[in-house]
Amino acid sequence: MHIRPADASDLTTLAVLFDGYRRFYGQSADLSACTAFMQERLDAGDSRILIAVNESGEGLGFTQLYPSFSSVRMRPVWILNDLFVAPSARGGGVASALMTAAADWAASADIAALSLETARDNVAARALYEKLGWQLDTEFDRYTVNL
Repeated sequence: MHIRPADASDLTTLAVLFDGYRRFYGQSADLSACTAFMQERLDAGDSRILIAVNESGEGLGFTQLYPSFSSVRMRPVWILNDLFVAPSARGGGVASALMTAAADWAASADIAALSLETARDNVAARALYEKLGWQLDTEFDRYTVNL
C-alpha cells in the first residue's frame, strides 16, 4: 500500500471512492457529480486529499481534510471530513494508515490540531480513532443549522 497526496491523475479513482463514501452515508450514487466535486477540490486546492493505492495503482481509500483556523490557538487546524476505505480493502489497515498519514502531514505543515466527527453508533470507527490516540470531546456540544 502506498499513501500520497492526490493529484489530477487520481480524479477517476477518487470519484469512485468518493461516490462509495457518499453511498455509505445513504446518498444515491452519482459518479458524475462526485467527479465534478472532486475536480473542483483539486482545481481550487481548498482541501487536502490523501489517497491509498495498492501495488497495481487501484484505489483502496482516501481521506479529505479541510483547512480551518482556531481563533483561540491563533493557528490553522484541519478538519478530517472524509475517510473511506473500499469494501474490498477493509480490515487491512488502510484506515489506520490514512489517519496516521494525515496526522503526519498536518504536523509537518505546523497544523495545531486535526478534528473529526462521526456518528455515535459508528462503533468500528470510534474504536479506531481511540486506538490512534484521538480523544472524544466531552466538553463542548456541536450545533448545526441546515440552510
